[in-house]
Amino acid sequence: MKTVETENEGLKRAFMLTIPAEDIEARLDKEVKRIAPQVRMPGFRPGKVPPNLIRKMHGESLQRDALANAVQEGVQELLETQKVRPALQPQVELDEKYEPGKDAEVRVSLEALPDLPKPDIDGLTLERLTIAADEAQVDEQLKQIASATKRWTDAPKKHVAATGDQVIVDFVGRVGDTEFEGGTGTDMPIELGSGALIPGFEDQLVGAKAGDKREVKVTFPDDYPAENLKGKAAVFDVTVKAVKTAGENAINDELATSLGLKDLDQLRGLIRDQQGQELNALTRTHMKRQLLDQLANRHDFDVPQSMVDAEYQNILNQLRHEASHEADPKAALAEIESEASEYRKIAERRVRLGLLLSEIGAANNVQVSEQEMNRLIGQAASQYQGKERQRFLDYIQREPMAAAQLRAPLYEDKVVDFLFSKADVTERAATRAEVEADLESEEGHVHGPGCGHDHAAKPAKGKKANTKADTKPAPSKAGGPKPAKPVKDGAGAKAPEAKAKPAAKADAKPAKAEAKPAGKAEAKPAAKAAPAKKAPAKKK
Repeated sequence: MKTVETENEGLKRAFMLTIPAEDIEARLDKEVKRIAPQVRMPGFRPGKVPPNLIRKMHGESLQRDALANAVQEGVQELLETQKVRPALQPQVELDEKYEPGKDAEVRVSLEALPDLPKPDIDGLTLERLTIAADEAQVDEQLKQIASATKRWTDAPKKHVAATGDQVIVDFVGRVGDTEFEGGTGTDMPIELGSGALIPGFEDQLVGAKAGDKREVKVTFPDDYPAENLKGKAAVFDVTVKAVKTAGENAINDELATSLGLKDLDQLRGLIRDQQGQELNALTRTHMKRQLLDQLANRHDFDVPQSMVDAEYQNILNQLRHEASHEADPKAALAEIESEASEYRKIAERRVRLGLLLSEIGAANNVQVSEQEMNRLIGQAASQYQGKERQRFLDYIQREPMAAAQLRAPLYEDKVVDFLFSKADVTERAATRAEVEADLESEEGHVHGPGCGHDHAAKPAKGKKANTKADTKPAPSKAGGPKPAKPVKDGAGAKAPEAKAKPAAKADAKPAKAEAKPAGKAEAKPAAKAAPAKKAPAKKK
């Protein structure tokens, strides 16, 4: 194989590979021999079909496979001999004039990861804020639980349903004269005023009594998940079977036992534990922001623009998605576009920090164990059932990059913990409100020794997502240790229960695409009833 370097400017590299025709022909012969035992043809015993006939039958696909394998191995050999670590997947282009039987000329272009300077991690100074537990907040959360755990009791026969009441209904929906799939329901409970159904549906049941029949006219929203119903006018024939009123649970042992717990003391203990986890997450986030600011201030090196472009698009996509759910989406989108240059600076900072953390981890032997990978894969696989679960596990085993995506957040956390252990850490008492205000501040400035905040990369006031974006390092796909080898069995681990997250979620997790099997549609539960509206995306 002949290699000629055609570009070497900054981090951009390009090469022209020439793969000899005889190498491709040798691979083609090898492919013919490989499939010969499986080829069946009338007049020949199994495995005895002549090679020339196999070529005639399957020559085009075999030629394609032989060429693809030759190119793949040629690119891998190129990267090894040139000692180039690509930032992203190299672009590989076969000369359009290529014909079977001739040499193949292949252009390979890429951006290389930079040779990083030795990380400067000595003398880091951090402040750990300590937040005292707040028993008043425990009491407040108990009140919220009692309020949310309503006891519905049948209302008097002549009671007129009001906002806050629950009605039990049967319904049949039509668009025009045609009933539609998912438009029929039986014994469906609806809390009036909850906003759980499409706009206007609940309002038209206010004032109903048990036994009433009502014709509810609504228009499905333009963003309704069912394509055949978007923006369509519909009529529902509704029968109100019962009206119920709500009563709040008292805060006592009975409330705890209704939730499957032993007594009120156990419920209080669980709330305290959750509060402690939230406070620890807040203070860790605050300290991590200080750490990343100092690292960003100490290190400045060129980063691959292809990685910056990808991270920039991730940021914009997230913000655009959030803007689509604002009261005035057009104004929110216009504001995002007007500050595009600021988001590019944030993206560059995130890429630089991601490469830096990866380098620090590699230099200090930070590793994710096989047991930890098993746990991560098991947690991710718990989202799937049956064949879909096995398909996901097979995908993780087959695609090292997918395993790396699962691994990246944990690896980063371990590198951060290592840096915490190296730093000079002082403690200061603070309130939860003070920490949240600091994390949500316009510039996210961390006041104190060693402050290295990159003010140029800060967003405009009022965008919470912006103030957090620059605290998230983007993961390096090739800058650190290789991904853990695919594990044989990720089954058995159970995903932890979802818990309330702290209000200020600058948790600094790497931006990444969720690893999912190729071509797999996102699993969604079947709609129970057509009037249910699409839940708005949760803001981050």
